[in-house]
Amino acid sequence: MKLLVINGPNLNMLGQREKAQYGSLTLPEIEGMIRETYADVAFTFFQSNHEGEIVEKLHDVVKKGGYDAIIANFGAYTHTSVAIRDALSMVTVPKVEVHLSNIHAREEFRHTSLTGGVCDGIVAGFGVDSYILGIQAALNLISS
Repeated sequence: MKLLVINGPNLNMLGQREKAQYGSLTLPEIEGMIRETYADVAFTFFQSNHEGEIVEKLHDVVKKGGYDAIIANFGAYTHTSVAIRDALSMVTVPKVEVHLSNIHAREEFRHTSLTGGVCDGIVAGFGVDSYILGIQAALNLISS
């Protein structure tokens, strides 16, 4: 089982930014927790602050395959990126969007997920557990 976990802008700053909103764990610590929780799954972790790099990563999945599912936290691009949504819509493996915070309990502009409309589901508001729940959902989708 091979899963791709994509993280968007500013997520490389976890542990330093808005701890009340995002928690105190760093992105490498979250990745370690994921690997520990799902030791039998091969993960590729990708983070970029650049929209085009995320689009290119999704294009690679379309062209080359190699993954059974994608779990993604597109950060602020969730609410703004038609380009990521269009690239994501070409991906045929299960896709689960995750968010550490509850985007629906935040500023109104965060209530809309452009990318979520082409995902199989969205998990939001459970902190680091959002990733664990999202991965479990992706594994369930793969096995169904």
